[in-house]
Amino acid sequence: MTPKSSLEPSNPFARASDLAYGLPPFASVREEHYLPAFRVGMQQQLAEVEALAQSPEPVSVATVLDPLERSGALLSRVYRVFFNLIGSSVTDGLREIETEVNPLLAAHRDAIVMNPALFAKVAELYAQREQIADEETRRLLVRQHDDMVRAGAGLDAAGQERLRAINQELARLASTFREDLRADTNDLAVHVEDASRLDGLPPDALAAAHTAAQDRGLRGYLITLLLPSGQPALASLTDRAVREGLYRASVSRGRRDNAYDTRPTLTRQVALRAERAALLGFPSHAAYVAADQTAGDVDSVTKLLTALVGPAVQNARVEQAELTERLHADGFEGDLRPWDWAYYAELVARERFSRDSAALRPYFELGSVLRNGIFAAAGGLYGLHFVRRDDLRGYADDVDVYEAFTEAGAGLGLVLTDWYSRDAKRGGAWMSSFVSQARLTGERPVIVINLNLSRPPAGSPTLLTLDEVGTAFHEFGHVLHGLLSDVRYPRLSGTRVPRDFVEFPSQVNEMWAWQPELLRRYALHHATGEPLPSDALDSVISAQSYGQGFATVEMLGASLLDQAWHGRGADDPAITPEQVDAFERQVLASHGLDLDAVPPRYGSTYFEHIFGGDYSAGYYSYLWSEVLDADTVEWFLAQGGLDRKAGARFRDELLSRGGSVDPMAAVERVLGRAPRLEPLLERRGLLPVD
Repeated sequence: MTPKSSLEPSNPFARASDLAYGLPPFASVREEHYLPAFRVGMQQQLAEVEALAQSPEPVSVATVLDPLERSGALLSRVYRVFFNLIGSSVTDGLREIETEVNPLLAAHRDAIVMNPALFAKVAELYAQREQIADEETRRLLVRQHDDMVRAGAGLDAAGQERLRAINQELARLASTFREDLRADTNDLAVHVEDASRLDGLPPDALAAAHTAAQDRGLRGYLITLLLPSGQPALASLTDRAVREGLYRASVSRGRRDNAYDTRPTLTRQVALRAERAALLGFPSHAAYVAADQTAGDVDSVTKLLTALVGPAVQNARVEQAELTERLHADGFEGDLRPWDWAYYAELVARERFSRDSAALRPYFELGSVLRNGIFAAAGGLYGLHFVRRDDLRGYADDVDVYEAFTEAGAGLGLVLTDWYSRDAKRGGAWMSSFVSQARLTGERPVIVINLNLSRPPAGSPTLLTLDEVGTAFHEFGHVLHGLLSDVRYPRLSGTRVPRDFVEFPSQVNEMWAWQPELLRRYALHHATGEPLPSDALDSVISAQSYGQGFATVEMLGASLLDQAWHGRGADDPAITPEQVDAFERQVLASHGLDLDAVPPRYGSTYFEHIFGGDYSAGYYSYLWSEVLDADTVEWFLAQGGLDRKAGARFRDELLSRGGSVDPMAAVERVLGRAPRLEPLLERRGLLPVD
């Protein structure tokens, strides 16, 4: 029996929200509400789990899986709100709570997955799995059993005690990495007082830099940093010295021997992950991760990545030679530097494709991209439409709430949009959930999409770069994966699929950003409403394949760094913080990726995906998923593009199924065959095109 909550009635987490779809009551939540809700939530779930573990009822889906999936409702409510705000709108108070609660949560999870009575019941049911006819239930059972084994349920007491200690320390280290990176990123924003030094920066970007400086009480302009090595302003700033300063600021994050240096944190994480893998019977953390993904093993990952290196480097060197000629034509001697690449690539694209990125920005206004592009694509494919709910409040003043409806007019869920960067927000772009769909609990999705756009001055439009347009479509692909989920169990809902599959639907959704039929609808001049001229539209489409040598090399660099860090065994000599930079250079050189002008997309010290997030040993997922994505894009185009019938097939066979079906089998049902590698090679210029 669930114990009575000891939360004060005034605590908004004490009961399920009565707002639409269970939207959290953000206006009522105060910092002092979190810790009590976490503590009581953990206490309640442990009592629920112990009750089912000790129940004398015969083992069955109804007595084990269903109550386990229902357990922890209070903890889930507070967890979702808290950790979404940690990423989007952190405060000093929230950081203090995170420091305290992360080890408690790690210990709480261990107490459940290592509960011997619970594991005995799950194992007994697992032995009967072939008798379960329902595929989703059977997959949940296998998932639950495997999760417990992988979490140490089969270890002896000493092994479990050590594993608990490792998990708690890793939880603390991830928080430390994220916070140090956020602080160093803010500290390294490039301050420029003289506007003439920012020549080439588009007017709206210049205005945003002025606003950013004002927000910090500074004169002039402030160029804030995004998460990757490359920064958008590098493509337009004419002052080479300013470009160099911006680039060096970006890649120096976390490695300046200051209070925010992330090297001690990441090297400790690497060592602990290797030790944990060894405890669980794996040669490395990379092997531990791959065994639970669609890749299956490290060799499959390595085979894909290394097969792409040679052609990608060859293409990048061809691009580099061309850009070096342009550098020399401008009167500069020597080699093309990493702060030059984006600038001269933009010049070449402007000449070759008549594409002027700065001149295109007025046609990519955020509101039109959202309404006439992203929402319109979801309507054309899946019959969805979206209505802004001004009566519902997000967690910040600039977070809007939209209700999604099916073609028949039934409410589907909520989507919160958080577009702008702020000092209290982590870098990058992502989707997350406040509520996940599950028929077992009767819950429907409440999803948030986050970007880090520069905020324009009040009253000015938000104009996007082409990269930002693609990112918005990409993240909305994750939103659709969660929004269209139709499964019974929370554990299998939406994006809760293997990590190397989760990027596939989002990468497919990027395709619609560049389809002519949709571009004509959303690429409208923000002031005149005129559509993007046909020649400019053609240039945007044709230029999508340009620069793939650089793009592939930087992705491979980051992916292979991730594999190298996490391919280390527990007995390998420890890498000290002082050796991090040398280790990076050695890894890149060993794969032939030591191109000075093409840095990895993320350096180790600011690689939040793997040291602050949940992508450790999994960054390869983007390229792995792109194999499926490129083939699926060809399939969609063969069906006629924004076709409702094709959308229904993709939704019914894949998007709506979450983790309830085998993901590769779902892809094959969509395509009608096994996926092929050739479309990816062709897209990235790694295969001769007839």
